[in-house]
This record gives sequence, structure tokens and C-alpha cells, in this order.
Amino acid sequence: MIPGRAPVPALFTDLYELTMAQAYVADAMAEAPATFSLFVRTLPAQRNFLLAAGLETALAGLESFHFDDAAIGYLRSLGRFTPSFLDWLRAFRFQGAVTAVPEGTPVFAGEPLLEVTAPLAQAQLIETFLINELHLQTMLASKAARIVLAAQGRRVVDFGARRVHGIDASVNGARAFAIAGVAATSNMLAGHIWGLPVVGTMAHAYVQSFANEADAFRAFTRHYPDTTLLVDTYDTLDGVRRVIALAHEMGSDFRVAAVRIDSGDLAALAKASRTLLDAAGLAGVRIFVSGGLDEHAIGALLAAGAPVDAFGVGTRMGVSEDVPALDVVYKLTDLGGRGRLKLSPGKNLLPGRKQVWRVEEGGFAHRDVLGRAGEQLAGRPLLQPVMQAGSRIGAAPSLADIAAHAQREQARLPPALRAMQPARPPYAVEVSPALAAYASEVRGSSG
Repeated sequence: MIPGRAPVPALFTDLYELTMAQAYVADAMAEAPATFSLFVRTLPAQRNFLLAAGLETALAGLESFHFDDAAIGYLRSLGRFTPSFLDWLRAFRFQGAVTAVPEGTPVFAGEPLLEVTAPLAQAQLIETFLINELHLQTMLASKAARIVLAAQGRRVVDFGARRVHGIDASVNGARAFAIAGVAATSNMLAGHIWGLPVVGTMAHAYVQSFANEADAFRAFTRHYPDTTLLVDTYDTLDGVRRVIALAHEMGSDFRVAAVRIDSGDLAALAKASRTLLDAAGLAGVRIFVSGGLDEHAIGALLAAGAPVDAFGVGTRMGVSEDVPALDVVYKLTDLGGRGRLKLSPGKNLLPGRKQVWRVEEGGFAHRDVLGRAGEQLAGRPLLQPVMQAGSRIGAAPSLADIAAHAQREQARLPPALRAMQPARPPYAVEVSPALAAYASEVRGSSG
């Protein structure tokens, strides 16, 4: 859901959501109170934690979710749906309640990112939309969080728009990156929609369009004095020398902020560039690198002592290259006050409404306990009410506030979870005795 664009089309659902809803309506089950839980089944091996994201855009989508005349006309044309069910769809507005983990909160496998309590047919119809919205942003925020951690306080900029999988993914991805601590984006539409800082340097094509590199640098700095100059079009170190020559030529009018290196041995070139710039009295000119970067490449550069001030990260962050999907599911856990579970191999489901309690020791998260809603356990509860009767509770937090929350919450994770290597042992998520007992009770009455 992107503000300023059309509301989420209610047809963004899977056919079986509609066929099930029609059956529920026909069998007088549509209004039965139900709870669905959205969570990630397993944590990828390359992630020590996930960073929850996508909630606010999902809530905005739920508030506008409806079937317009065009949607009803299309459904009628399929010949699968009765006139009475189409009338039900025409009147559909989400009227449920949502509890959720605040965006920017680290979460782990099996923990609900959100729970929906609503009439059964309503809760069923929004499944595809909710999974899509939270999956993308959580996946991308989790990748970006690793990259920001690897940068060790240095500025990270999003350069990924052109290879991200579609416009909506690119725009919502930039939002997720900002939650994770990415400082700015080159994506102008994302900057406009989310109020993000936008940045950009120049393309190699600009340098190529001049007779020589020196003329290109001279022309660009005339228009943009505080710019970053791309120095690797021909020979990186010769490019740096031309920046130095330009500084001598311009004297006190020289205000170039940085040089950008986009190819080659980035560590060696950054070191050599720093040496040349410092020797020329240009210690204030920063070094910005880009090109095939992710958390591992950034970590290797810094471990090698590369004097890099900022990183431009594109495709590998933009598509979460190493983990391009999460096993996100949305499952019925309660119907009419009775717990529901699954016993499918590898897809077990705990019944009932839930709460996650985070237990901390010495200022760091020590373990999580997954319990029943209404339990009072040690620690702090993560799931909070965010929607009632189809409307948000309170004002939506600003993106800056969400990002600040994400930084605080990540700082409370043990150092092993913030490292790039898999944590050994992994973070502990326990099931409360009351929830375990309830699962046994429901299991005994199922089948």
C-alpha cells in the first residue's frame, strides 16, 4: 500500500479466499469470530533475527480494502459466484481488530508479527494482501539491518531501484531500508512518498559524454559545487588526480564533497585515493564506494582498513539476494473461542491468540516466551493493539520514529545476534507452560 496511489484493489487476493468466503457466507459461518496469526515459520540460516516492517502500510490498506464496481463486474463474469455473495462483497469493509509487533522490532521464528481477530470471512479475504505487505518489507528491512550493522556507523545509501522487482517493491523497499537505518535513497518516488532524503552522484555516461574526464568534472562542479565525483570511468587513480588538479584550479571555490569508486579493488583503490587526497591537502574530501556491495563485502573492506566514509548499496540489498523469500504464513488459530491447530509434518501450529514476552538481562534480550493472550509473564509484551473495528488506534508513528525504535531495539540484542556469523546458540524462543498445555488439550480434541 503506497500513499498517494490507488487503494489496494480487493482483487489482490487468491481465488480460494473468495471461494472459501462464499462457502462461509452460504453456510452461515461468515460472522463466526476468528483469529489468524501471521508469522515466519523458520529463520533463514543467514539471519540471526528479522526486523518487523510493513505494518503501517498494511493497516492503511485494510482501512481502504473494498470491492469496487469493476471488481464486482469481473467476478460476476467468471460465473463462479452467486448474486447474493457478490452483494456481500460489494458491502465488504474490514471490521476486525489487529494486534501487532511495532515496526522495527526484532522478531524470531514462530512469533506473530500480527494477529487478526475478525469475522471469519473477513479475516480470510485479507490473507494474501497481509502476507505480501509484511513479507516484502520485513525481508528487506532484515537484509538492510545487516548491511547497516556491517557499516559500523558509516553512511549507507539505497541505490537499488532499477533492479528491484517492480515499482511498488522499490518504493516500499526504500521505506523498509529507512526503518533499518539506511540514510538516504536515490529513488525519487520513494523520497517523495515517504519524505526520505534523496541523494545521487553522476553516471559514467556523463563523464563519457565529454571529450575528457577533466572537462566533465569541471562542468559538473560548475552546476553542483558540493557534488560527489565519479572517478573510475577510465582509471580510478588518474580520476582522483584530476579531482586534485581541479581543486588547485578552483582554489577557494572548490567544494567537492567526495569521490566515488564503483569498480575494481575497492579496498586498495580507497587507500590509494585517500593517500593522494591527503597529500594534496584534501583531507575533507570523503570516499564513497559502490558496486556489488552487501554486508560481507562491506565487512571485508573495513577489516582490510579501507578508509571508506559511505557505501552505496544496490541490487544485493534491493532484492535481499541471499534470502529472497521468507516462509511467512497466515494461519487460523481460533474460531468461536476454540483453539485451532495443524499437525501437518513440518507445519505444526500452536492454537489460540498469543502474546510474545521478551525477557532481558543486563540490558540485552535474553529469551522470548510465546504465551497465550492474557497471560502475565516475566518480561515485556511485544504485541500491541493497533486496530479496532477496522480503524487504527491512535495516530500512525512517523517513519523517523519507527527507525529510531528499530535502532534502540537492535541495540538491545546480544552482540552475537548483531554479528554477521550465525549465532551459536541461536536466540531462545520458548513456549509457555500454559500454551503448551492448551496445545495438548486442543490436540486431544482434534482429528
